[in-house]
Amino acid sequence: MIKTLTAYTSEVDDEQLAIEHIMEQLQLETALLRNSIGIVACHYEFVISGVAQAVCNALPFNVAGTISNTQSIGRQSAALLLTIMVITSDEVEFDMVLTPSLLQEPGKVITESYTATALAKPEKPALILTFAPFMVLNSGDEYVASISEASGGVPCFGTLAVDDTSDFANCYSICNDEYYSDRMVMVLVYGNISPKFYIANISNDKILDKTAVVTKSSGHIVMEINGRSVANFIESLGLTKASATQYAMSSLPFLIDYNDGSPWVAKIFLQMTEEGYAMFASAVPEGSTLHPAMASKDDVYLTTGQAMEQILQELEGASGLLIYSCVSRVMAIGGDQLAEMNFVNSKLDSKAADRLPIMMAYSGGEICPTQISGAGAVNRFHNNTFVACLF
Repeated sequence: MIKTLTAYTSEVDDEQLAIEHIMEQLQLETALLRNSIGIVACHYEFVISGVAQAVCNALPFNVAGTISNTQSIGRQSAALLLTIMVITSDEVEFDMVLTPSLLQEPGKVITESYTATALAKPEKPALILTFAPFMVLNSGDEYVASISEASGGVPCFGTLAVDDTSDFANCYSICNDEYYSDRMVMVLVYGNISPKFYIANISNDKILDKTAVVTKSSGHIVMEINGRSVANFIESLGLTKASATQYAMSSLPFLIDYNDGSPWVAKIFLQMTEEGYAMFASAVPEGSTLHPAMASKDDVYLTTGQAMEQILQELEGASGLLIYSCVSRVMAIGGDQLAEMNFVNSKLDSKAADRLPIMMAYSGGEICPTQISGAGAVNRFHNNTFVACLF
């Protein structure tokens, strides 16, 4: 059996009062089972004030998570909020891994950190929850590929931090009462848990008729498209002026076809480099096919609604629902940070009064499998995407 608890506080200054808010809601004395993990999301002001550290330190189990610009535990949604989801069980175990700095050789660092912990267990984890800071020079795809290879295809779900500053200055990962701008936290989940995953990005009718093949790239830097300069491709889309503005380009996601039979994945164009190359928020390999699309308010509601309808059909026996949604979806809606969260909550309310424990937070990059088979999960790093884990 798995039990899931949720709590929140809007108290950003008084550490003791914030702890009291959280403890009163969680009722840990009677609710906790043998093994527990806490998943936290909060505005960076809670870290700066010390409240986040105090709350995590007061809890009798490990806590992992990230900064987010907006978060929700169901009916309670806000930007200036600290939320926590506690997963507790007699049958499921949790090991937490904190990597060294990812500034150098992040793939190697992640692989070694995972292996050092996982090899101590006789079985593979059933799930890996992943929390990382947003680092402009690093690729989330490398993070995911490293975890997938090291684990042998264990399903991986998680998020990159996002804040509401213009330079992503406070996009921290959180590990107990510490926070980091360059280190990843992984939670290895063992035992009787069977998570289900859901993805929503762009509807087919929002894809533009401008298919292109990446002919030269390095990680998340694209140099040539269709054998010509990136600038030529951007010009063909009529976006030369818009490409100078990150906000404008975030509303133009690209669906990437890896040409390997796996589902397409949404990626976001960040900016043009001084060399005239395109910097994406995640890796775009040579030989992949780009499908530019137009994000819109209506399509965010449509695709999120479709994912929620599928979730609602599969709620029986579930213990909790963890959701991350790309901050670029807020931009597509028109800047209303609570709109998608309120929409999700309305969908849950329509199902039953006895609400499933839920936590939702905005993300700087989403990690979720696109396929799961006997050979393992095809884990992907996403942008402009709503991802959910039902467990």
